[in-house]
Amino acid sequence: MSALHGAAQATIEAFLAAQSNERRASPHTLAAYRRDLAMLLQISAAISMDALAALSATDIRRYAMQMHSRGRSPRSIARTLSAWRSFYRWLGRNRDLPLNPCQGVRPPKRRHDLPKALSVDQASALLEAAVPANGLLELRDQAMFELFYSSGLRLAELVSLDIGAGLDPSAGEVTVTGKRSKTRVVPVGGKALAAVHAWLARRNEMAAEDEAALFVSRRGTRISPRMVELRLARWAQRQGLGLKVHPHMLRHSFATHLLQSSGDLRAVQEMMGHASISSTQIYTHLDFQHLAKVYDAAHPRARKK
Repeated sequence: MSALHGAAQATIEAFLAAQSNERRASPHTLAAYRRDLAMLLQISAAISMDALAALSATDIRRYAMQMHSRGRSPRSIARTLSAWRSFYRWLGRNRDLPLNPCQGVRPPKRRHDLPKALSVDQASALLEAAVPANGLLELRDQAMFELFYSSGLRLAELVSLDIGAGLDPSAGEVTVTGKRSKTRVVPVGGKALAAVHAWLARRNEMAAEDEAALFVSRRGTRISPRMVELRLARWAQRQGLGLKVHPHMLRHSFATHLLQSSGDLRAVQEMMGHASISSTQIYTHLDFQHLAKVYDAAHPRARKK
C-alpha cells in the first residue's frame, strides 16, 4: 500500500472510530461502512485524500450507475450511497471539506416488495411438534423459533441473548438491545416460555463451562446467525411446510398476526423496535392483502362471472 493510499485508509479508520464512539454504531454497521468505503476507493481509483475530496456529484452518480449495471440491487446501492454520504459529511466537519459530492445523488428506484410472512396456519404448522423435540438440538431449535415468533426478535437480538440477562420467565418478557443501541421490552408467550424452559433444563449438557449465551452450538459456544438460518430451513423442511422459511419471516409473521388481531399500530411499532411508524405501516398492506383475498372469495359482487 502506498503512503498516499495509506493516508486515505487512515482517514477512513478515523471515521469508523468516530461512528463507533460517538454514534455507538454496531459492529455489523461498521463492517458494512468499511466495505462500502473500500469500494469507494476501488471504484474511484482514488489513492489520496485530495483525490477523494475532488470527487463531484457527477462522479458519484456515475459510480452508482456502474454498480447498478453490475447487478447490485437498488437497496444495496442506496445503503452504499448512505455510507459514502455519512463519510463525506464527517469529512466536512473534521477536514474542512467544502462540498459533499453525495448530496442529492439518488439510487435507482427500487421495488417496494412487501415482506414475506407466514399465515397463522403455516406458523402453527411450523411450530407444532410434529418433529419430536426430544434431542438437545431439537429442544434448542424449538425454543429459538418459538421465541422468534412469540416476540418478533431480530436474528442478531436472539443470538445475543445471555443466561440470566434479557429473558425474564417470571415476568413473561424479554429485554433486547436492537438497532442504534435502542433497548425495548417485549412480551413472551406461554408456549415460547415452555419451550425455553425445556431447553434450559438441558442446556448445560451442550454449553461450555463459562459460556454465557442462552443458545449455543454443538461446540458449546454462542450459536451463529448463519447456523440459526440453516437450522430453521431444515426444521421447516422436516415439518413438511413446503416453503423456504428464514428467521426474519418469523419476525414479519409476528408483526402481521399481531396487527391483524389488535389493529394497534403504535403498540406493534414499539414491540418491533421501529424508529419510524412508516416501517411498521408496511404490515398494514399485508393485512389488506389478507382482507382483499377474503373479500374476493366471499363477496357476491366480487366474483368473476
